[in-house]
Amino acid sequence: MASFLLLSLINAIFLAATFSTASPPPQIRINVWPKPTSVSWAGAAPIAVALSPSFRIPNPYPDNPYLRAATARYTRLLHTERHYPLRPPPLNLSSNVPPLASLAITVSEPSAPLVHAVDESYRLSISADNSSSFAELVAATTWGAIRGLETLSQLAWGDPPAIPAGIRIEDRPLFPHRGLLLDTSRNYYPVRDILRTIRAMSHNKLNVFHWHITDSHSFPILLPSVPELALRGSYGPSMRYSPEDVRRVVRYAMRRGVRVVPEIDAPGHTGSWAEAYPEIVTCENRFWAPPDGPALAAEPGTGQLNPLEPKTYDVVRSVLRDVAALFPESFLHAGADEVNTACWEQDPVIKQFLNAGGTHGQILETFVNSTRPFIVSTLNRTVVYWEDILLGSVVKLGSASMLPPETTVLQTWNNGPNNTKVLTAAGYRVIVSSWNFYYLDCGFGGWSGNDSRYDRQIADEPGQPFNYAGGDGGSWCAPFKSWQRVYDYDITYGLSAAEAALVLGGEVALWSEQADGSVVDGRLWPRTAAAAEVLWSGNRDGAGRKRYAEATDRLAEWRQRMVERGIAAEPIQPLWCIRNPTMCNMVQ
Repeated sequence: MASFLLLSLINAIFLAATFSTASPPPQIRINVWPKPTSVSWAGAAPIAVALSPSFRIPNPYPDNPYLRAATARYTRLLHTERHYPLRPPPLNLSSNVPPLASLAITVSEPSAPLVHAVDESYRLSISADNSSSFAELVAATTWGAIRGLETLSQLAWGDPPAIPAGIRIEDRPLFPHRGLLLDTSRNYYPVRDILRTIRAMSHNKLNVFHWHITDSHSFPILLPSVPELALRGSYGPSMRYSPEDVRRVVRYAMRRGVRVVPEIDAPGHTGSWAEAYPEIVTCENRFWAPPDGPALAAEPGTGQLNPLEPKTYDVVRSVLRDVAALFPESFLHAGADEVNTACWEQDPVIKQFLNAGGTHGQILETFVNSTRPFIVSTLNRTVVYWEDILLGSVVKLGSASMLPPETTVLQTWNNGPNNTKVLTAAGYRVIVSSWNFYYLDCGFGGWSGNDSRYDRQIADEPGQPFNYAGGDGGSWCAPFKSWQRVYDYDITYGLSAAEAALVLGGEVALWSEQADGSVVDGRLWPRTAAAAEVLWSGNRDGAGRKRYAEATDRLAEWRQRMVERGIAAEPIQPLWCIRNPTMCNMVQ
């Protein structure tokens, strides 16, 4: 016990909330990420209590497999994690209070399914007096209880572990959709890397894994009805996702309160389909930027589905049917971005249609009219499209009436807040992924080969900045999106109250031209954690001021803990900065 008391005096819990309570209010710092909605303390001098070596979390709902798994998982974490914060402790361990022996859980609706907008609220309280210590977690649903268990795990620190007493946390998310998009077509990610990513998401209270499974580069998912798509369109036998792989990912995510939204992008971004069905794809396997004509794709990897070929719909419906069977999620992302007119024009039937007065927009309408009812009515899914379907600069639907808002969600990625406003003003629910803020692949330079623009020893060509001042270095969406850039994005900026109510939330995105499992942790974390806090509790304090200044030290602490939990998150500063508060600021 003496050694425990000594160690407890050098432990710390760093700030994740600023709170008010009875006078005088104790200024206690805790490091819970994302920052809880409300934290209050009982008494003028809160303390810490030991976590009993036999601490347990009884599950009062033994028939609930998700809560059963969560209580076991967090009990194990609390017993094994030995986290030491980087700053001195504001709480002293009380030797007069018995150790905390258990956590009591109450869930109002334990059978509520994991669906969009499920109630994730919870209340966590830990109290202590001279005779006992008591902890209680009250949640509306299993999923709220899982969020509360994560908070409890982050409150603990030291070896042996201690935990604050006299604390009450009431918490709920600001947005119901808090997500991460991962592209597994351009480069392959082993299942273990996907599972680790989902685990990190759960630690950050993110709840949507947007799985961009297929694209022009590869078709890595093995579907029972159309296996040739993966057998021929993947990068090889070791770089495919079997149905059991998919079920494993979905089960793993579900146990952590994370929904898995599949995306099958079409009719653009489908060159990989041509390996199995060349007759339904236009301009497949062509050089993307021919010298004598317009580009056939936004980047290397050409090929688009042909909406005027009847067999296209036999294959598409088989794909969508199999995907819906593998993913129980009610949202199904159908893509529809970056349709290239020149690619379609390589097909003689399409060329004839256009020469007769038809338009590219009508070709897209043919595809949407032939696939959307199948998704919505037959598969009973809410369909998600990229914003291009209505806002595309070249190809888009002629009328928004084809996309009823009741069964349609649109995802923005261009023009920052502007496109969000256009779509919400039209009555659509929106997921925000503006590349100006949320694209995590930006700023790493170009990846196209044989690019002579890098061979400049003194300066760039006049008027063509590339390597030097003002250049993007080959990254179309440069500069790099730092965690501060992510954190400071207000995804409802400029919206009316009615428009803001239609914003479901946001997703950061990692497109994988230059990423795979070997670098994914550093690409994602802790920048994705910055988005997680903003989507959970916002980026402003009680007075309405941006809180990025105080978030810096908290994020550095949280990044350290993520690394201890096996997530190779990148550092945001030298550790010296958190040991020397304000000394690394731009303005002290």
